[in-house]
Amino acid sequence: MAWLNDFRIRTRLRFGFGVILALLVAVLVTDNVISIKNREHLFDGIAASNVKVELTARMKAAQLEGVVAIRSIGLHTEAAAMNQEQERLKQQRKLYVEARDQLMALGVSEAGKQIFANLARLDRELEAPTSDAIAQALGFNPEAVASLISTRIDPLYRAVLVEMNKLVALQKAEQNQLLANATASGQQLMYVLSVIGLLALVVGIVFSQLITNSIVGPLNAAVAVAKRVAAGDLNSAIQTGGRDEAGDLLQALDEMNRSLIHIVGKVRGGTSTIAQVSQQIATSNQHLSARTEQQASALEQTAASMEELTSTVRQNAGNAQQANRLALDASSVAVKGGDVVSQVVDTMGAINDSSKKIVDIIGVINGIAFQTNILALNAAVEAARAGEQGRGFAVVASEVRNLAQRSAAAAEEIKQLIGASVERVDAGAKLVNQAGATMNDIVDSVRRVTDIMADISNASQEQTAGLEQINQAIAQMDEVTQQNGKLVEEATSAVNSLRDQADGLLQVVRVFSIDQPGGPAPVIELAAARAGAERPAAPRPRIARTG
Repeated sequence: MAWLNDFRIRTRLRFGFGVILALLVAVLVTDNVISIKNREHLFDGIAASNVKVELTARMKAAQLEGVVAIRSIGLHTEAAAMNQEQERLKQQRKLYVEARDQLMALGVSEAGKQIFANLARLDRELEAPTSDAIAQALGFNPEAVASLISTRIDPLYRAVLVEMNKLVALQKAEQNQLLANATASGQQLMYVLSVIGLLALVVGIVFSQLITNSIVGPLNAAVAVAKRVAAGDLNSAIQTGGRDEAGDLLQALDEMNRSLIHIVGKVRGGTSTIAQVSQQIATSNQHLSARTEQQASALEQTAASMEELTSTVRQNAGNAQQANRLALDASSVAVKGGDVVSQVVDTMGAINDSSKKIVDIIGVINGIAFQTNILALNAAVEAARAGEQGRGFAVVASEVRNLAQRSAAAAEEIKQLIGASVERVDAGAKLVNQAGATMNDIVDSVRRVTDIMADISNASQEQTAGLEQINQAIAQMDEVTQQNGKLVEEATSAVNSLRDQADGLLQVVRVFSIDQPGGPAPVIELAAARAGAERPAAPRPRIARTG
């Protein structure tokens, strides 16, 4: 069956399953066609049988109604009721004849024909006694009617009922035969379907065996090749077969085998290079670890110096803040002194104004004293003219003149004193104004000092913040340096792991046997370099962040 390998597996599978499916479709089509025909035949027979049963029931009911009508005619004593029952008898007779004719038109068997012949004979025999009974009833002779019914009509009707029951039994027998025929047809269909199904099973087994053998053989060959490759034998030749998927698989395995030979050769050459590069990386990591330790030591010294500088700047900032507070206090005191000087200037101005008012008042008093002196002089002149009568008045005028002169002298002295006081007040006001200007200069100077001290304080705080940031940066640099040290250790471990993996890879590829000049590449041992690279660097202490 090697010719099957020239077909694709999907083509073989499609053909095999197609044949089986075609046989199954044939089974289903045969089943459906025969089943539909059997069902149609069965349904038609059952429908016809049901119609016959219904017509037979109508005939039987019409006969019974006729018997009842005849008996009713004999019992009635009125002509109208008798005529009504007579019409009823005719109507039932008509229904009986119609049902009988329809039943015979559907077709009957030989036994059915015999039954219908007997019924026709009995119908003819019933005509005469029925007519006699009606005539006796119309003649109002119930005894004769009863005698006819009991002696002639009832026996004939009983014979009719017997024939009707035979007809019903015949129809039931026909239905049973119809069901038996349908059952037999179903069994025959099952036999036919069983034969076709068995044929499909045999064909399916044959095709499945052929297709399985055509697929499993190449697959077993592919499994054998894969096992040889798994065992490391890359030198075995692979025979590719047909043009199906299994042949493609063997061809792909052959190409894979050649690719593996090429890859293993490359891996053997590359592992030596990896080992040499690992040694160089390990040496570089040692140098990097030493430089990292030196950098960590320098960062420790820098951090200590920056910590001292930060402490000094922080102390200067505190002193600047304290001096700023003192300058603010001095500025407040100077401002208060300026306010007091301003109040003194205002008070001196008020005193000067009051002195000027007093001078004016003294001028008024001096004028009054002068006028009083003039009046006293005039009074003395008048008293001298009066002689003895005016002597007392002259004395009084003399005293008044003395008082006026004394008042004028006192006013003059007060004026002089007030003038001297005004001069002193003016001089004091000038001094107070000078003191106020000086206090303003002091306040301005204190304010400038306060502003300068505030600038110094802010600059000191900014320096402190900057130094703290520098400390943080140094701490971060130290942390990064320590992380670099850890990374160096991790890199050293990774290099050692890489070298170990390279050694292991060389051991693995030694398993494969390939036809290559020079044989397998040796594994490079780097024990000395590994010992130096695996030496961990001493951990550096973390720098505490200040601030």
